[in-house]
Amino acid sequence: MKRFRRLAILIFLMTAFHLLVAAGALADQVSLKNGDRLSGTIVKSDGKTVVLHTDYAGDLSLKWDAVAGIQSSEDLHVQLPDGKTVSGQVTTSDGKLEIATRSGGTVEASVAEVKGLRNSAEETAYEKALHPGLLQGWKTGLNLGFALTGGNSETENLSIGFIGTRQTTNDKLGLYENTVYATNNAPGASPSTTANTAGGGARYDHDLTPKVFGFVAADFFADALQSLNLRSVFGGGAGYHAIKSDTTTLDFLGGLNYTRESYTAFSRNFAALTLGEELMHKLGKSTVLNEQLSLFPNLNSLGDYRGTFIFATVTKLNNHLGWQNSFNDVYVTNPPAGKRQNDVILTTGLNVSFGQ
Repeated sequence: MKRFRRLAILIFLMTAFHLLVAAGALADQVSLKNGDRLSGTIVKSDGKTVVLHTDYAGDLSLKWDAVAGIQSSEDLHVQLPDGKTVSGQVTTSDGKLEIATRSGGTVEASVAEVKGLRNSAEETAYEKALHPGLLQGWKTGLNLGFALTGGNSETENLSIGFIGTRQTTNDKLGLYENTVYATNNAPGASPSTTANTAGGGARYDHDLTPKVFGFVAADFFADALQSLNLRSVFGGGAGYHAIKSDTTTLDFLGGLNYTRESYTAFSRNFAALTLGEELMHKLGKSTVLNEQLSLFPNLNSLGDYRGTFIFATVTKLNNHLGWQNSFNDVYVTNPPAGKRQNDVILTTGLNVSFGQ
């Protein structure tokens, strides 16, 4: 009986040992230049870092410069310098990636030139990001501001703004709407309505190259105190990504537009240029700054133009709430007689964000 127990224990230990060895063999391996060897699942790489998922420490982000070699037990999808993607088990040798494809051939690529690699789950997510459905991938925000006074002054102020952005790898669709309404309800106050503007529009950008993009846009604006019933602007053109990173983007735009303005006393239609720049910069982890400057020179009446300047910040309070401040300045060289050329709008209030 004792011999049988000893034999059973020996068989159990040998089986456990082989299972551990097999589990280690099936895991992806990452060798570091300092001699360490890590096991886990290679998730992805952007050419600068490698993300390795481990059971003992979660996701580890390793610098490529510190990696001596990798060996995958499962297929990885490797994005080559020419833009093509090949898949297979991957090993490294002498600064090169060797991809053993399922067709039996081996593809080699310099580690320094590979644009990225992904496991099957990451590749599926990447493909979906390239071609999402029209209702997928939206990031939206709603800005609300309200003020009310009573007693010696009786005023009401309301501001509402909406912005929505759907961005993929190669294009971007943006929507916006804003309304400002204010009244002075004191007896005998003139004018009783002190602000009444509404605007909205959409723009679609598509990257033609990593730096150059084309765009089409439609914008609408009304200002009751300037006697502007509706300004409709339809245009398009090209833009240049001067800076494009996770923390800062700077774009320059140029094109043509057709503008129709309907005032209470008259209407006019004309062609105009579209010239502008747009800046987005993240200040730390919680605040985003946006700035836009646009000029629209009238081609039918040289010397006349319209200009807009926007400066806005949103400070994140939690995942869905933030505090927004916005300054808008709209300048028109030739408004109706008796109306001012400049309209300034300053709003502040709560920002509610939705989406990813």
